[in-house]
Amino acid sequence: MNKNPSFKQLLRNPVQMLAFGFGSGLAKKAPGTMGTLAAVPIYYVVVTFLADYYLPILLLVCVVGVWICGQAAKELGVHDHGGIVWDEIAGYLLTMYWVGFGWQNMLLGFILFRVFDILKPWPINWIDEKVGGGFGIMLDDLIAALMAAVCLYGYTSNIA
Repeated sequence: MNKNPSFKQLLRNPVQMLAFGFGSGLAKKAPGTMGTLAAVPIYYVVVTFLADYYLPILLLVCVVGVWICGQAAKELGVHDHGGIVWDEIAGYLLTMYWVGFGWQNMLLGFILFRVFDILKPWPINWIDEKVGGGFGIMLDDLIAALMAAVCLYGYTSNIA
């Protein structure tokens, strides 16, 4: 597969379509941010219509994500291709898990997750550099999400 696939190519490859966040990872600028943006309506649907299944859905997204990201990277021949954004989708869903639904929480969760994912403070940067495969692609974003979630939960707990 081309290292820079088109949307048409993604349509022919379900793994790549998922890995590229339904096409959001094709963005020329800030594909990770676009992938996180694609996670917002997914979060909304899950929290609104499937709230009782949030945890199993989150676990499924994370566990299957290891394989999806690993397979996509293998097919592309690039370890952590910028267009692979399934990890951002999983990260945003994890960031939002412990807080109540609300537009302010959704926005703040988005911002916090992106900050931790972009800046990659320790141990995120170490994981990003040292842990390979689909597990490594997912793990650095999940750690960023946990850091964002702690901040978001702390903030929402103090204003309640």
